[in-house]
Amino acid sequence: MLRAMSPDNPVRAAVLGAGSFGTALALLLAQRGFAIDLWARDAALVDAIVRTRRNPRYLGDFALPDSVHPTASLEEALLRKELVVSVVPSHAVREVWGAARPLLAPGAIVVSASKGIEVGTGKLCSDVLMEMLPPEQHDRLCFLSGPSFAREIAEGRPTAVALAARHESYAIAAQALISSPQFRCYTNADVIGVELGGALKNVVAIAVGVADGLESGLNSRAALITRGLAEMTRLGVAMGANPVTFLGLAGVGDLVLTCTGDLSRNRRVGLEIGRGRKVDEVLGGLREVAEGVRTAKSAHELAQRLGVDMPITAGVYAMLFEGKNPFEAAIELRSRQLKSETE
Repeated sequence: MLRAMSPDNPVRAAVLGAGSFGTALALLLAQRGFAIDLWARDAALVDAIVRTRRNPRYLGDFALPDSVHPTASLEEALLRKELVVSVVPSHAVREVWGAARPLLAPGAIVVSASKGIEVGTGKLCSDVLMEMLPPEQHDRLCFLSGPSFAREIAEGRPTAVALAARHESYAIAAQALISSPQFRCYTNADVIGVELGGALKNVVAIAVGVADGLESGLNSRAALITRGLAEMTRLGVAMGANPVTFLGLAGVGDLVLTCTGDLSRNRRVGLEIGRGRKVDEVLGGLREVAEGVRTAKSAHELAQRLGVDMPITAGVYAMLFEGKNPFEAAIELRSRQLKSETE
């Protein structure tokens, strides 16, 4: 376990990924008294942060304290670190951790906050990390997910998330390190459910955004959120998750936030598509990754492979990757064969 932290000997931590969420978590850990290396792949971005003490691309109105040290060197970022928070986009997890593996300090706790399903393999970030890291590190892997917009974390607004690990002792250790009165972590033993909830809610948020762009109304929004939760749970159960997890922070909590909050990138993608903009135009104008786009593809392929009915995900996939008209996709979804709600 990690040693006790003191003002004269702070926990040494690294945050891998200097996007909005990584920047927000670096601010959070700095407030906890940690010494943090904030790693970004882009050396020009690191230089700008060093000069201005702000991240000019993400959350640029928040000053970074001196305890946050920006770096473009993975070796420097990971050197003798006791806690590593990985917030790289899900499609980059395999590449980044392939390089990070030999640099990780023995005994470090790794908290993954990446949300997505790997395209092609259908693997969760937990699967990828366990492939990339040695077996003795697997128990120390934790997975953070839940209703948590980066800007509100940076602003110090009250937030609650789920923190999952295969072994509760490590989840509790990470919980004690990261939690504060403004950022409350709840432990969970269901790694698959927590990860799937964080990934799939982005796909449903795109669908809700489309419906809002089509001005389908609040009834439609509520129906999509509810039926979206049902298909998230179906896939989760098929993959071995606990269905109760989807009623918690990483499930319905994150789903409601992402489907209704104006800070949701995935909802905004759907909103613009529903308003008639071309998919390529919408995606080309994004400054940050909308994880739901890639996840729609990987989740659709995974559902087909496992024989799980996921009509909302299939509709989002068809709009994003097959050019289906949003209005036609909505009509097709509403015209499906009638069935019991519990099916």
